[in-house]
Formats: sequence, C-alpha cells, structure tokens
Amino acid sequence: MVRNARGVDYETALRPVVAIGNDYAPNHLVRAHRHPLRSQVLYVASGLAAVTTGDGAWVVPRERSLWIPLGVEHEIRGVGRYSTHSLFIEPSAVADMPGHCQVLGATPLMQALLQEAVDLPLEYDPDGRDALIMALLLAELRRLPALPLSLPFPRQAPLAARCRAFLAAPTARVEIDDWSQAMGMSRSAFTRLFRRETGLSFAAWRQQACALAALPRLSAGEPVTGVALDLGYESPAAFTTMFKRVLGEPPSRYFAASQAL
Repeated sequence: MVRNARGVDYETALRPVVAIGNDYAPNHLVRAHRHPLRSQVLYVASGLAAVTTGDGAWVVPRERSLWIPLGVEHEIRGVGRYSTHSLFIEPSAVADMPGHCQVLGATPLMQALLQEAVDLPLEYDPDGRDALIMALLLAELRRLPALPLSLPFPRQAPLAARCRAFLAAPTARVEIDDWSQAMGMSRSAFTRLFRRETGLSFAAWRQQACALAALPRLSAGEPVTGVALDLGYESPAAFTTMFKRVLGEPPSRYFAASQAL
C-alpha cells in the first residue's frame, strides 16, 4: 500500500498516473506547497479538509475531491482527524481538465477505484489490471460534477486583505456600505470592483463565505442553532435558507447525503 509517500516518489514516478493514501493527525496542517510536475486529485476519504491558494478557498467534505492543477501552490488544513486518497497525474493525461481548482463530487465507482488505486505500487504493471484501473479513474474523473464549495479571492491587494480577514471571522451582519466606506469608495465603484475581482456580487460572496465557514463546524457535529447565531443570522431558519441557497440542500439533508455515499 502506498501510504504517506514522499513527494519526490510520486513526482518522478514512471507511470502517468499514481495514487497515494495519507492518514493525518487531528487538525494537521500541510503547509503551502506545489507539485511542479503533476496535477492532483485530492479525495477526502474521511474527515474534512480546507484548502487555500492565492486565488481562493475550498472546503472538501468527506467523500468529495478537489482538482488541483499542476503548479498551483496550496495549503491543506484538516478539521479533526482526516485521511486522503490522492491521484498525481502528468499534464498530458488531463489536458482537458480545468486550469483552476474545483471541488468535485465522487461517484461510487470513483470511490471504489481510488480505494483500489492506493493499494497499487508506484511502478505498477503498465499492461495489466493495474493500468486499466488507472485508465478508468481518468475516464471517471471527467464525469464528476463540479460543486459550489469555493470562495474566490480578489487580486487587488487591499480588497484581498479584507476578504481574507472576513473569512477568518465571517458574519452575515456586515453590509456592502461598511466595506465601501472602509475602502474610501462610493457604493457603486466598490460594487463594480468587487464583481470584477471575484465574479460575484458582494452579497453572494458573503453568503458563500458564511456557508463555507459553517461546513467544518456542522461536519464536526455542532448544532445548527449555535453555528447560525455565531455567524450573525437572526435565526436557524434564516441560516438554513442561506445554506440551501448556496449548497442546494438544508444542512440536515446535505450531511445525510454525504454520509450515504
């Protein structure tokens, strides 16, 4: 079983696709790093992982995965104890995949294939069953649905600093006028800047930030009421409405669906 392999092992492997598994201690931080030779599919087999890059933040719940293109510097922080299955793929094998990070769903077939793949040696038989597993993994990768579990960061430095600070302590009570005034801009100018830099309205970005901040806490079993009030929502019902708008399902159904996969 390829477990906790060194970076050089999979970066320089002779096969176009290799898989490794890692088991981490509670709240383990994988410091910012990049993979110069391969793209990565980071599948969270248990627990929950939060990933940040220069362009944004992503939350990867259990039995979901994150596509990380070659060369993208990223940091991974677990919530509690967590484990991952990762694919490291040469660029020529995934030339049609996106050039940006994206949280992906995981079909039952993908999960079963990943479980098999992490038990293969790095230099598996290129002409036998092992290679067929890897080829099918690549085919299944292209079928995975994209999930709205990302938060884009702006490039403009003052706005980026404000967004990062907000993500560390999000609240639904902040208004667009608070930010525009703090940055010495008119509401209309700030609105144009924010949408140009993030691709989202301020209200949509704020809601998405609150939803992503709530996910680790809800995944750890914290009550919806406490999370909702901490995030500045007037009631659990208001928070649930926001959560459903952003993620498509209320918290109870969202986590039930994750556990049923």
